[in-house]
Amino acid sequence: MQHDRPDISLTLGADLRALRKARGLKLTDLATKLGRSVGWLSQVERDKSDPAIADLRQIASALGVSVSMLFRHAPAPAGEAGFIVRREARRPIGSPIAGLTEELLSPDLTDDFEMVHSTFLPHSRIKEPVSRPTQEVAYLVSGRLDIEIAGTTHSLRPGDSFRIRGEAFRWSNPTSDPAVAIWVIAPPVY
Repeated sequence: MQHDRPDISLTLGADLRALRKARGLKLTDLATKLGRSVGWLSQVERDKSDPAIADLRQIASALGVSVSMLFRHAPAPAGEAGFIVRREARRPIGSPIAGLTEELLSPDLTDDFEMVHSTFLPHSRIKEPVSRPTQEVAYLVSGRLDIEIAGTTHSLRPGDSFRIRGEAFRWSNPTSDPAVAIWVIAPPVY
């Protein structure tokens, strides 16, 4: 399908389906939350219909993602869509947590996992532990990061990695420099 709005990801429908399924929602569940018909939602998920901006805001809210995550910020060159993500085309994802910027490295959310580029600003931290029904592995590329997993804090340096299997965790960047990590999360949650 040719989208009339080039800012909408060509994988919007597939991404919405993956996000809905990752949250354990049926088409009827999400359609009810949105106050829309199952047929309409099915058409959106199959890229047969382009939702309006107001619909995208409502869908993003119902799925717990940012609206910007549903948009492509730079079109992929012919032959690269679905395969290559250029640095300038990364989609911002995640919750608006102060001090954390997350970008999707995966071309879309249709795989069994997602790959995320996370930048933690100096002296930033998440106050409350987070627990997700996921398995996550992360690799610290630069900076320093303290990660608390199941109540135990670990100080990480570049080259270190860690795994979380549904345990509660929280992070902090105790330094004056940004920290950058690459995360692989299964199943996709953003």
